[in-house]
Amino acid sequence: MIYDASSKSNEEKSASCAVERLQKIELNPDMVSRVEAQILATKSHHKSDDTDTNYLLDADLSILGKDSADYFDYTRKIRKEYALYPDILYKPGRKKVLKHFLELESIFKTEDFRDKYEQQARENLAAELNLL
Repeated sequence: MIYDASSKSNEEKSASCAVERLQKIELNPDMVSRVEAQILATKSHHKSDDTDTNYLLDADLSILGKDSADYFDYTRKIRKEYALYPDILYKPGRKKVLKHFLELESIFKTEDFRDKYEQQARENLAAELNLL
């Protein structure tokens, strides 16, 4: 397992694992580099010059714009994942993440995802923020 809630290098570890596996199957080196860059892009979620990367980033965040029942099921799972942190530490960190997304001009990078998920994502994030 690569993901560790207490680690700040999950994306780097995932990218390294992907590179290793893709090289073993002798995937084109340019494609391997592209996959590595896309995985690393999920760390910051900054808009990319690459359309495919933007779609990947939006897909990664699409849960934010699902109906509220699905979103709050996701938030319960996130809290369970970070159970090693007491509320006194978890809540301020979670609030910071939620505020960051709400301060963005647009959460989603592509028009397709903005049209489908932006409004509901903002409602979900604001509702969770009010509960913390």
